Amino acid sequence: MTTAIEKRQPQNALTVLEHEMEHFMDKFFGRHPARFLSEMTVPSPDIEMLDRKDEIVVKAEVPGLDKPDIQVSVDGDLLTVKGEKKKETETKKEDYYFSERTYGAFSRSLRLPVEVKADKVTANLNNGVLEVHLPKAEEAKRRHADIPVK
Repeated sequence: MTTAIEKRQPQNALTVLEHEMEHFMDKFFGRHPARFLSEMTVPSPDIEMLDRKDEIVVKAEVPGLDKPDIQVSVDGDLLTVKGEKKKETETKKEDYYFSERTYGAFSRSLRLPVEVKADKVTANLNNGVLEVHLPKAEEAKRRHADIPVK
């Protein structure tokens, strides 16, 4: 039996650990670790935050969720969006060739850039996009002033 000698470059301990974990996951689960881990977790929604004159608008992609599956809350300067994608249940079993759909709960919190009127916040769900309107507090609204240059 011949043993192959592997030439190794000097690496830091973290790189070596990462390589060893990838090797372990590939051998044990038969697939790349990133793919395995993505199957275990529900991705949090992609979000964009817009600054408008009188409000902050946050849009979150939440395809497949209905209104009862989503919770929105504001606590001080923290906006939190929570949701749960529930697995569809049927009385009969189905044979799948494969399924890439994910199910489970997610929570995403964002620090707001300005103070908002928490009691005036509204949220709408339309075609898989959650849109949250957060009216700015009076002191947070931008005031326009022309500054003379001397």
